[in-house]
Amino acid sequence: MERLKFIGKRLVTLLIMLIGVATIVFILTKLVPGDPVTANLSQRSLSDPKIVEAYKVRYGLDKPVIVQYFYYIRNLLRLDLGTSIRTNRPVLEELKRCYPATMELAIFAILVAAVFGVLFGIISALRRNSVIDQIVRAISVVGVSIPSFWFALIVLFVFYYKLRAMPGPGRLSSFYAAPPTVTGFYTIDALLQGNIMKFGDALMHLILPGCVLAAFTMGLITRTTRSNMLDVMSTDYIRTARAKGAPKRRVVFHHALGNAMIPVLTVIGLGLGNLLGGMVLVETIFSWPGVGQFAYESVKALDYPSIIGVSLLIALNYMVINTIVDILYGVIDPRVRRR
Repeated sequence: MERLKFIGKRLVTLLIMLIGVATIVFILTKLVPGDPVTANLSQRSLSDPKIVEAYKVRYGLDKPVIVQYFYYIRNLLRLDLGTSIRTNRPVLEELKRCYPATMELAIFAILVAAVFGVLFGIISALRRNSVIDQIVRAISVVGVSIPSFWFALIVLFVFYYKLRAMPGPGRLSSFYAAPPTVTGFYTIDALLQGNIMKFGDALMHLILPGCVLAAFTMGLITRTTRSNMLDVMSTDYIRTARAKGAPKRRVVFHHALGNAMIPVLTVIGLGLGNLLGGMVLVETIFSWPGVGQFAYESVKALDYPSIIGVSLLIALNYMVINTIVDILYGVIDPRVRRR
């Protein structure tokens, strides 16, 4: 009962935050400089007042801002994000088309970041102040500091152009057709199709952009894991376990790692949110047809419905992930539920 009450509170908070974010996104979108009519109509169409007026009526731009806002909230409650000015298709359909590509890349990147980040953090903590520790710390600092767009260009130039060791931009090589859509994840859909070669090609295309995106989060996870492992390893119960003759592996992985992973879980959750919301440059460089590239094209065209849709999707990602992390906190540590 206590656990269900805790989860219910988090879900109610999620709904309130979503309404607040939707309002803020609407206001910020209206403050964006530029005129969507001018950005999307040709010079010839702009000279005809009837065409301009018809365009404004179609997209609700002829109504007062407060009326547009109430229509906007009403449509959101109906899961209607409007029609894209740029593609003339429903924004929700466009996001459904783009989101699986972004999600596939983000999941791959966060798995790489989590596995190597936790591993490097544990090694660095156990070999404190050694040469290995210094190397791992240097790698984490570089990962956190390096700009993702610059790193993307470097790995493309080295591994694709110079060494020809990895495939280039896109989700699949040009000689493969996209697998029949089941999940939207090319790797999974290729396996469901029974095409191992296509699965391998899709997986290879994930590696370069996935590693570029993983670098920043991996650096954060490494530093957080190292710091928390050092704190936990110096506690009384760890010294007691050692004094009782517990094997080092059991002390590290059974006693220490569980407590050290609670703050790391937050970093992983926030890292996944960052990946889902911060892929614009990387997706553009790698010609990855995801939400980031869709957002870039929408901003160029001042496509207000699409900009709002992307902003809400990114905000929803963050809030859902944070809510899941909060719930996991409550599951892992009962003390959180009582606060």
